[in-house]
Amino acid sequence: MTHDHRLQAVEQFYDFHPLSARQIFDAVAARGITRDDISESILQEHDQDHYGGTAAVDRLMAQAQVNSGDRVLDVCSGLGGPARYIAWKTGCHVTGLDLTASRVDGATELTAAAKLGSQVRFVHGNALAMPFPDAIFSLAIGQEAFAHIPDKPRLVGEIARVLRPGGRLVYSDILHRPGLTEVDRTRLFDGMRFSEIASVDSYSIFLRDVGLAIVRIVDLTDEWTRILVERHAMYRSLEAQTVARLGREHFERYDQAYAHFVGLYRTGMLAGALIHARKPD
Repeated sequence: MTHDHRLQAVEQFYDFHPLSARQIFDAVAARGITRDDISESILQEHDQDHYGGTAAVDRLMAQAQVNSGDRVLDVCSGLGGPARYIAWKTGCHVTGLDLTASRVDGATELTAAAKLGSQVRFVHGNALAMPFPDAIFSLAIGQEAFAHIPDKPRLVGEIARVLRPGGRLVYSDILHRPGLTEVDRTRLFDGMRFSEIASVDSYSIFLRDVGLAIVRIVDLTDEWTRILVERHAMYRSLEAQTVARLGREHFERYDQAYAHFVGLYRTGMLAGALIHARKPD
């Protein structure tokens, strides 16, 4: 399967993801909060579609030492929860880049509701051919998104290109350990659209080859294993909404794929880490 076909599959996957802007707005409305009364402090309780919620974003921000003068690129920004939170907490400007147009539209709508449109914007585009000039961002981030992208050397090369001298890359990602079989790799792509999953060692090589020096690696495997069990339960709690929106077959297919994914963490075949790299001055 070509890289283009893999990316098209990822785009379609997120068009039909259980968490959507509509679901987030419905959850806020269920609390008795009107659209006009939405703020980031309210939205952040519902829109963090990554592992660990705002605590994980706080850890990433601390590692990256984000400040108000930063120009941040959120690679594969999804519905924009981390981008909004970082801008709201630090005063910096954030650009989110995502492959799926419906995610960009949803992120933009949520950002407008949180009154953060002057600090946060979202762009529809491919992380393997970023629609940005060279050296315009001081920080690039990603959270559990790079596993969806084939051709990791090209991905980190694009990130290095758009970073300023002295810029930082801080991201967390799903990683493989020795023993992950080709059958499991195929199932992970078919069910979760994880593509060419990297390891810590391979990322170290890819980053070095594009001139980025590793500053720190933090192992998150044990924490993520616990979180993924909880997330699977959360997705199952959305069964009625998911079936109503997407149908019973879709819900059951996603549930089975997620169960397989969680099982690989429980058996030690998958890992996770926060990786901090820096571009030379």
